[in-house]
Amino acid sequence: MSEPIIRISGLNKTYADGFQALKHVDLEIRRGEIFALLGPNGAGKTTLISLVCGLVNATQGRVEVDGFDHVADYRAARSRIGLVPQELTNEAFETVWNTVSFSRGLFGKPPDPAHIERVLKSLALWGKRNNRLITLSGGMKRRVLIAKALSHEPRILFLDEPTAGVDVELRREMWQVVRQLRDNGVTIILTTHYIEEAEEMADRIGVINRGELVLVEEKATLMRKLGSKQLTLHLHQPLERVPASLAAFDLQLSADGCELIYTYEASRESSEGSEGSGISALLAALGAADVGFKDLHTRQSSLEDIFVDLVKERA
Repeated sequence: MSEPIIRISGLNKTYADGFQALKHVDLEIRRGEIFALLGPNGAGKTTLISLVCGLVNATQGRVEVDGFDHVADYRAARSRIGLVPQELTNEAFETVWNTVSFSRGLFGKPPDPAHIERVLKSLALWGKRNNRLITLSGGMKRRVLIAKALSHEPRILFLDEPTAGVDVELRREMWQVVRQLRDNGVTIILTTHYIEEAEEMADRIGVINRGELVLVEEKATLMRKLGSKQLTLHLHQPLERVPASLAAFDLQLSADGCELIYTYEASRESSEGSEGSGISALLAALGAADVGFKDLHTRQSSLEDIFVDLVKERA
């Protein structure tokens, strides 16, 4: 495995009023991945991004960006990072071409019209290059923010709530843009309130709550380990109560007595296999208890379910 492109060690941030926004955060971001940082409002997501990007000073800890210390080697570290903020702070009367070109110059990069052209074309902005920003839609303005962040050819792109406030269709278009950037070798770190966004795009997921990094895990592993499945059995005849012989399965009976609901860990099912698993034993016990069913269906918990459970546990 390649060296991490970002190393965060023992990062703390306490503001003058005593509020501790981050508490001993340790995190490594892999080169070329899409990493999603999830957390409720005020959890510390934007503070963490701001610290790595050099916009806020840490109280304690160390950050390395592509091998460069973000304090001692500030210019080298910062030049490798592009940041797309939440706020749409654009120069309303400037053209798309000029504002993106100007952003490149801020990093001391020489003019490179060919690069700016490639960036604008990749974001479907080439046809709008001579338009003033004030004339653009909200979605196009967000694309301009990404173009500005990519103008100096960074290898790392931070997206802070990239699709907040945009419609579902545009959100999916933005996802495609982000995937294309990753395919071109850019490492993506995004914060999001949209669980669907992380579930759709991320390779790994971090959950932050009250300034603490609660969990970092591969998305698939996270859902396998922490996800649960629910089996609903539609009965031939309604029951008044769950038979005593089925007590070990901790079944729930619907209010009308027509459904039995069995909740189990997805990881347990996969590790035990189909033979002798919880479901197989349950079906056998149902037969022995003479409880017949006419249909069944399963539902697996989503990332949103997992996230809510994690935050509740540490509230």
